[in-house]
Amino acid sequence: MSDTSDGPEGRLRRFATIWSRAIFPVTATSLTRPEIELQLIPLARQLRNCLTARAFAPEAGREVGAALISFHSTDPEVLSRTLDAVDAYLVLYCGGDGDGEELRARSARLQHAVAAGFAKALRERTLAEQEAISRATLNARQMVAEALHASEARFRAVFEGAAIGIGIADLDGNLIEVNDALKRMFGGSLDHNGRSRPVQEWTHPDDAPQVWRLYEELVRGEREHYRVEKPFYRQDGTVLWTNLTVSLLRDPEDNPQYQLALMEDTTERRLLNLRLRYEATHDALTGLPNRTLFFERLEKALATSGGRFGLCYLDLDGFKAINDSLGHAAGDRLLVEVADRLQSCATAPGEMVARLGGDEFVALTTGPDTEREVDELAGRILSMLAIPIRIEGRELTVRGSIGIVEGLAGERSAAEVLRSADITMYRAKSAGGNRFELADPEVDRRTITRHGLTTALPAALDRSEFFIEYQPLVHLADGSVSGAEALVRWSHPQHGVLGPDRFIPLAEHTGLIVPLGRWVLEEAVRQTHEWQQRHPGAGPLRINVNLSPCQLYHPGLVADTVDTLERIGLEPGALCLEVTESALIGADDDLLKPLRRLAEMGVDIALDDFGTGYSNLANLRRLPVSELKLDRSFTQGMQQYPADPVDTKIVEGIVALAHSLGLSVTVEGVETAAQADQLRRIGCDTAQGWYYARPGPWDHLHQLALVDATG
Repeated sequence: MSDTSDGPEGRLRRFATIWSRAIFPVTATSLTRPEIELQLIPLARQLRNCLTARAFAPEAGREVGAALISFHSTDPEVLSRTLDAVDAYLVLYCGGDGDGEELRARSARLQHAVAAGFAKALRERTLAEQEAISRATLNARQMVAEALHASEARFRAVFEGAAIGIGIADLDGNLIEVNDALKRMFGGSLDHNGRSRPVQEWTHPDDAPQVWRLYEELVRGEREHYRVEKPFYRQDGTVLWTNLTVSLLRDPEDNPQYQLALMEDTTERRLLNLRLRYEATHDALTGLPNRTLFFERLEKALATSGGRFGLCYLDLDGFKAINDSLGHAAGDRLLVEVADRLQSCATAPGEMVARLGGDEFVALTTGPDTEREVDELAGRILSMLAIPIRIEGRELTVRGSIGIVEGLAGERSAAEVLRSADITMYRAKSAGGNRFELADPEVDRRTITRHGLTTALPAALDRSEFFIEYQPLVHLADGSVSGAEALVRWSHPQHGVLGPDRFIPLAEHTGLIVPLGRWVLEEAVRQTHEWQQRHPGAGPLRINVNLSPCQLYHPGLVADTVDTLERIGLEPGALCLEVTESALIGADDDLLKPLRRLAEMGVDIALDDFGTGYSNLANLRRLPVSELKLDRSFTQGMQQYPADPVDTKIVEGIVALAHSLGLSVTVEGVETAAQADQLRRIGCDTAQGWYYARPGPWDHLHQLALVDATG
């Protein structure tokens, strides 16, 4: 490794020099600055290695923070100046030729690790010191009491030499003696007027409620000592925070005589804890409260008896496009500007704004009239966002979608409220964005149920929760059963039996429709083959299986179908695949090729829901279909007597067209004898519906096949 000033080692030493100059003035040690620099060089090397390593290891940063404490650099200013030095110079001197964005991100994470290691080591050191002080306190109380009764010289040695502040007062609260450590804590103010003020006047607004009750019990002799955390005002108006232990000293006859106060200055430690608490509860980019602090405030609002709350859940519309086109730095500046505007919208008492992460923000309002206030708050937010934001010389217009939840406290948990707001926000986004929507419990319930069904689908297939029911297909000419349509059902453990309309769209959305469709095909083919084996004299029976549009695009459709038929032993002519008309609108030759191959090998293809897809009738000539399934909407007018003449003419025209193209026609939704009779006269080939039979298990087809299904 080069030792020149321009080499890696030389640049590392320059960083260590800058670091040592920053922390030397606030380091409580007898070492000189060059000596401190020598101790910092291995720590700087550790930071550099972590910054440029292939895999980031935050332990190195935590070890550096802990090492500062081991150097007796316990002043919080040491940490602050260290973080500033790392932020400003580590990448510059130690980053090498690495990616700038990645190095700065790692530097930020290193700073967090250094702060965490510093805080942990300081806390452990403080706890050790507190234990030592506690032991010293007990020893000091005994030694001071003995000194008062025995040896003034020994008392003075303990009293004046103690590292903690010690004060002695009579039972009326008048100070008698204070040591130098206590004087330094109060900035010397005790030399002027501290002794003239009774301790009862040393009050502070942040005193715990029990402080003065414990004091009164002690001076009355009802307790021997107590320990509290207590703040005091110094003469210059600043606040001194202490761990205060007060003990009762008795005379040789065991009567209360004096009170002894031992004080440990915890001001700097408290400030560090407050800083760490702020960093843990606030967003580093915008300074807004983060998710942690927001949940604390929301839970507090929901726990208020009889109170009301209003919540706006905001997601920026199109933020990703801005972030991708202008870069993350511009995106961050945009988020900061949005945060400032949101804060200006929520300034009333009981209102707060927080950033949950990314481009998601929340605004909370509480009070008796939140039903009106939350609507006004959402309106102010949308109006403020509409004002263009200037970033890198460009004017950007930001829009947002807001979900609003408002109601009484105590009815829902914080997680339920936020989930409802999130669902409502996506409803606003789906409606076009740049708007707000009010939460609807029924919509929430359906969305949650839909999400639950979606997540349960894969396991349901593994647990065999699906089953098939069959609805007969009947020849209108003679009433005989020609086949059946396989209809998949889900036997859900909580929701009972669910129809395909409840879960097929979810399966299509998740991609599970392919394995589910494969299972339905195999199960229907297997049961059809078993039926044929059991009832050889009942005549041929065809099974209709629905194909999802997603299955049409799956490359294994033909292979899966052929494999299933050959493995089970069912003739291709006993299978009909139903494809919706809407799935084939505008279909090109590549999409139709699998259907043509199946049709060529003898599988029938039916065009389902015909008449609902606005397809060009001329396209029927190029589709490899052998059957049209007429949607029930065309035959509803035939349920009455006399039948609707318009519906009748439409059906007659479709049947004539289909027959002229060599296609058979099946009618769905036949529910009355009048319908069946009219459709028979028109010339429809096959029908299905509740008039003949509702969907049921496979076995009931045998009974229908043995009797006249027309009744």
